[in-house]
Amino acid sequence: MIYNPSEVQHQNKNYNCSTVPQIIKKSYFFIPGTALQFLQKEFYMKEKFTPELFLSISDKWSSILKSGADLDEIRHNLLNHINEKHFITYSGKDNDMHDLDLVIIRDCARVWRGILHPRSENLSSRSVLSELVNAAKGKPDPALSEAFWGEICHLVRGIEGQFRFHENSEFSFADSGELKGRDAAQVRSDELDLIHTHLECRMSNYRSGISDSVLGQRAENKTRILSQLNETDENWNDWHWQLRNIAKDEKKLSQFAELSEQEIENIKEVNRLGIPFGVTPYYASLFDKPDSGNDKAIRMQVLFPESYINSSQGECRDENINDFMLEGDTSPVDLITRRYPNIVILKPYNSCPQICVYCQRNWEIKGPLEHGAMASDEKINTAVKWIADHEAIKEVLITGGDPLVMSDLKIKEILQKLADIKHVKRIRIGSRTPVTLPMRFTDELCDIIASFRIPGKREIALMTHIQHPLEVTPDFIRAAEKIKSRGISIYNQLVFTFYISRRFEAARLRSLIKLCGVDPYYSFYPKGKLETADYRIPIARMLQEQKEESRLMPGLARTDEPVYNVPGLGKNNLNAWQNRDFISINPDGSRVYEFHPWEKKIADQKTYVGTDMPILDYLKRLEDIGESAEQYESIWYYF
Repeated sequence: MIYNPSEVQHQNKNYNCSTVPQIIKKSYFFIPGTALQFLQKEFYMKEKFTPELFLSISDKWSSILKSGADLDEIRHNLLNHINEKHFITYSGKDNDMHDLDLVIIRDCARVWRGILHPRSENLSSRSVLSELVNAAKGKPDPALSEAFWGEICHLVRGIEGQFRFHENSEFSFADSGELKGRDAAQVRSDELDLIHTHLECRMSNYRSGISDSVLGQRAENKTRILSQLNETDENWNDWHWQLRNIAKDEKKLSQFAELSEQEIENIKEVNRLGIPFGVTPYYASLFDKPDSGNDKAIRMQVLFPESYINSSQGECRDENINDFMLEGDTSPVDLITRRYPNIVILKPYNSCPQICVYCQRNWEIKGPLEHGAMASDEKINTAVKWIADHEAIKEVLITGGDPLVMSDLKIKEILQKLADIKHVKRIRIGSRTPVTLPMRFTDELCDIIASFRIPGKREIALMTHIQHPLEVTPDFIRAAEKIKSRGISIYNQLVFTFYISRRFEAARLRSLIKLCGVDPYYSFYPKGKLETADYRIPIARMLQEQKEESRLMPGLARTDEPVYNVPGLGKNNLNAWQNRDFISINPDGSRVYEFHPWEKKIADQKTYVGTDMPILDYLKRLEDIGESAEQYESIWYYF
């Protein structure tokens, strides 16, 4: 999966990827060719970020911090310097930088003003300025990580203009002012062809569930599983059979797929701790060999890592396996969650065919098919009556758990109860069964769901989580087509974890699912729960991916919005600066943000202070799996 192809074939076309860096190496579209001015390519990721390096970057910063003045005066002097740097970017005086590099200076100025403000220090319970002063005095806090100093060094270099992302203009239409009309158009078209070649080359690295080599391997897996269970292909396509044969322990799953010794021990520990666990035979057939590395994104959906297990024991369990989204504070009656004016969540079934490791409801979810997962008729009727009594509710999301585990009869019954409420205009069904149990989509079920769709009066939509191109299989495509052919829209809500975060990996997923009739809807930042830390990424990576990868695709293939789900409040759109402020840096290097509520300028509401993951730690993890951190270097300047 390392990006090093000399030639790849994609969609019946041959792209000579080895020529791309030479052709467009001076374009910011090709990230490896835009090495920062202060950092030679061969030394990227070998530079050690330290207090000493920070103090060597700018004599002005060093002088102010070492002045011996009190903290408020130092703050005042630094802000004056930052404001001056900011002002110069607009004045055009003594400035030979590219206009787009000047924008980065302005961005860094805004960040520094946020970090240095006393209010930010109060909100974050930390003074970055005090740490910088201590470092200038030769007494840096040893608790401050290299990732912390990496942020500081990049922010100082940013405000001082010690970088050049856009200085090379050989591959820039903006500098072809002497060309007009058809000549200009042809040059621009050639440029866009090269960008396309780059895009195709990068996306071609990621195999999908319909790649020939993958199909062959999975056919063998399916045959092996059926042989182990002494079953027939007909049973395989029966969703009831799939549910009866869910692997809930290491012994059963070892019949379905080859597991490493560590994976076996982890599953044993998960069972001992009572953590819900299960994998359908179908999804187990998507596994590859454990040492191949080809199926990491698949395995990490369902196999709990050691970090999760360690965070789920003893005192840690009460602290970390909790209601992170504060659903208890937004549930007016049992089974209902309401965060917005016109839509509510209804949770009639509290489990799934298999359990996603990063599930936001891991604090309340039950094991697959566990007794008690189905809500009582009394609770469902009470919840439906509550919806009927609140005319503001125009839309209901039926989720759980996974509601499509319920019987056809129960699904029809609940849909009918909601359809009988005149003010409910849209019903969503939230389910991952298209990915984990595609044979659930029988003609009977699809007809039931579609029967409640009335064009112009009531819409029915299916919301799902497709997490990787490898999950897009012929079975998934058939299930999606059954739903789409009945006039039901399908939307994907990608959880943007580490395992879908490599360059152009999410772009490949979007492109593929759109061809299957699935619209990209949201890209969720993973919930900030300690037990799922291995799945989290820097927010900056989501922003970088949107700008430098997703943006290269046609608009219909990139309709998803990147969002951070604020506990108790709801979604915060990450593409908009006005929805948050960067206010501090934690000792571990993670950024601290103040997220604004969606009610801002509408109603009085509190803000929320949250963190992400350290950029340097993320880049090192990428290096560990064979990625070149240099290809992600612009990540430091996404805020």
